[in-house]
Amino acid sequence: MSPEIERSLPAYMQVLTHLREQIVSGQLAEGDTVPSERQLAADWGIARATAAKVLNELRHEKLVISKQGSGTVVAARATLHHSPAERFQTAQTTGRIYPPGHYAKILSAGLAPASTNAALALGIEEGQDAIRRQRVTYTEDDAPASASISWFAAELAERVPELLRPERIIGGTPKAIEDKTGWSWEDGQDLVGASLATDEEAELLGITVRPAALLVGYNSLLDAEGAVIEYGEYITHGDRLTTYTYRRPRD
Repeated sequence: MSPEIERSLPAYMQVLTHLREQIVSGQLAEGDTVPSERQLAADWGIARATAAKVLNELRHEKLVISKQGSGTVVAARATLHHSPAERFQTAQTTGRIYPPGHYAKILSAGLAPASTNAALALGIEEGQDAIRRQRVTYTEDDAPASASISWFAAELAERVPELLRPERIIGGTPKAIEDKTGWSWEDGQDLVGASLATDEEAELLGITVRPAALLVGYNSLLDAEGAVIEYGEYITHGDRLTTYTYRRPRD
């Protein structure tokens, strides 16, 4: 008998995921009060102990802090990195790519010879033309938070010309591709590592003290058949945090 995937989430994970997404997306802003144990228990119909576990995990992830006289509030997001996974999910649910106050500048966009990694992801020859978009994202205080490069199949240039323009695409590149072509993503994959900042990377992120460690990510959006719609590489400061949630496989 073939194994079956267990898709239901336990109550703890549902509440935790809901609050985490509200914080990451900016629906709950820095300093906003997070529901108390008592309120979470009443709103979600869960035990107080489960509600306490949710809040403790958010504290552990440095998303919230306990503040005397105010209860639990959203922490400063200066050390939070909004990964591609979080941005794509936020765009899907809220229509916004970045939290309020965060923004991106597109440094370049157009056809370029595909890098080794981009060619492997897109299933083309290295050096073959592909669409390349480079951007830097900034926080509320205009500090560089991350830099990234996204790659797309050259065939999309005619049908989604926005990809070739060095301008922000409202709603994100996946939405633009889906709207124009019907090609939609179903799954995402992120690989995360670390490296020391090069001179160019340090300049992009405003790093002045060297050597400096970077968090490096490689992400792919795939359609239902596993074809890559978008391949990206990003860098961010090594002291930033990225959250991933996963479950133990069930029998």
